[in-house]
Amino acid sequence: MERLSSKDVLRADQFSVAEIDRIFEAARRYEAALEAGEILDELRGKVLAALFFEPSTRTRLSFEAAMLRLGGRVVTVAEAKSSSAAKGESLHDTIKTVAGYADVIVLRHPRIGAAEEAARATDVPILNAGDGAGQHPTQALLDLYTLVKEQGRVAGLTIALVGDLKNGRTVHSLADLLANYDVGFVFVAPEALRMPREIVERLRSKGIEVRETASLADAIPTCDVLYMTRIQRERFDDPAEYDRLKDAYVLKRDMLAAARDSITIMHPLPRVNEIATDVDDHPGAAYFRQAANGVPVRMALLVMVAR
Repeated sequence: MERLSSKDVLRADQFSVAEIDRIFEAARRYEAALEAGEILDELRGKVLAALFFEPSTRTRLSFEAAMLRLGGRVVTVAEAKSSSAAKGESLHDTIKTVAGYADVIVLRHPRIGAAEEAARATDVPILNAGDGAGQHPTQALLDLYTLVKEQGRVAGLTIALVGDLKNGRTVHSLADLLANYDVGFVFVAPEALRMPREIVERLRSKGIEVRETASLADAIPTCDVLYMTRIQRERFDDPAEYDRLKDAYVLKRDMLAAARDSITIMHPLPRVNEIATDVDDHPGAAYFRQAANGVPVRMALLVMVAR
């Protein structure tokens, strides 16, 4: 399988459409192989180091499952207090050390830019599993993969991104990835959590239509894809500000009466209360299918950087 143009996966905007197509072609092959019960060994003898200095369930487990499904092995740091970071070790030194143990490193870190710093420290491939409020490129890829599976196309779609757009690395990365396509956006957020201006202006400079609103009800009838996000408690310095905004958007089943019949509802998870459980059996509720798609997409990425 042809390798990626970069040895690292650091940002969603690093991918061309041609490269995205190759990743998705490989992911579809892996998805079919898993459904058929095939035993794969393309990364047999390889070791993945999963370094997670922020909490994670789906990203960490899907990367680990992807590596194991490919015949590789995994070593893990699941929280900062269990690593030498708790003793004051720099990220640079941690990466230099771990590079001696592994063939590929998956890193989640609370600081924006941490993945780029890690990549500068080693020639071992670094895959960014989230750097604070910055980027989450592998999430964006699985989100787009899900969107294509659910909608059958990308061109011409209107995507509503809802919730904490200021701090949401998933929506930052997805917006960057979708900037490669002929789409429109509706950004739904309270004033304090609006999408960063540089992202909005970058999209508009590429001719992409962006509409901003504080009303979820206003957005629902106009979109093909409704991408909900939680208000992130961990990004707030002021607990009172979090309490003021935490219930800004709650999607309930009756609200979908105004939606298009073909709507796809997505969420990077975990949800708190921003999607009511009565939405789960809606035909367009794709968020658990979305989570499952992380395994084949990350299988493709691991083979393309580590093989």
